[in-house]
Amino acid sequence: MSESIQTAVVTGAGRGFGRAISAALAATGSRVVGIARDAERLAAVQAELGANFTPIAADATAESLAHNTIREHAPRLLVLNAGVGALMRPIQEQTWDTFSRNWNTDAHHVFTWTRAALLAPLAPGSVVISLSSAAALLGSPLSGGYASAKQAIRYMRGYAAEESERGNLGIRFVTLLPQLTPATDMGEMAVAGYAARTGVDVPTFVKGLSPILTPEMVAKAVLDIAADPDSSAEYRVSGSGAEPLGLADPTN
Repeated sequence: MSESIQTAVVTGAGRGFGRAISAALAATGSRVVGIARDAERLAAVQAELGANFTPIAADATAESLAHNTIREHAPRLLVLNAGVGALMRPIQEQTWDTFSRNWNTDAHHVFTWTRAALLAPLAPGSVVISLSSAAALLGSPLSGGYASAKQAIRYMRGYAAEESERGNLGIRFVTLLPQLTPATDMGEMAVAGYAARTGVDVPTFVKGLSPILTPEMVAKAVLDIAADPDSSAEYRVSGSGAEPLGLADPTN
């Protein structure tokens, strides 16, 4: 994608996928509004990206934030990437509070921004890309409600796409399902947990994930899909690239 899309909002912009997506968008000349809770991380991103990056240190689940940001900045692209690290324990060692933490951030913020996008509404031709996970397809027995929260994100995309069509809004909704990767802070923690569970060292476990997915690959997928009005609704993203998923069987 070489052309600017004017303004994009990226949640979870302070690190990992969100930071790489923000950098890739800014490189096209797009103005990026980056949201994250950690003001110091956002300041580091702003120092790197310069005037094309506007940081907002806030909780991405807040309804007022979503509505006000859309009203003030009129984005043509929303990238809903915010999330928290799961507590890596088997289910019997979870509490409901730890089990539900990804519901309360990952799924909650996608609901909040999806709702705001439909109510505003975003301009026709706008795109909302939400980050789910390959765990929604495969499960994740060490991460509490993580996989189910990511599956809920897939359903919300479908519901929103239907409402966009019913209302003739012209907003495109897409979900990406990245594979597990050691290339982010959260992924590194999950890799360590699953390596221990399977009784191998981390380098051995990582070899089984090759080719490794990088944040830059996810960023490229976001830009390519945002630029493609004929994109599929869902993509599984791995080190080999972005592959459309068949919606007839969501476990495909």
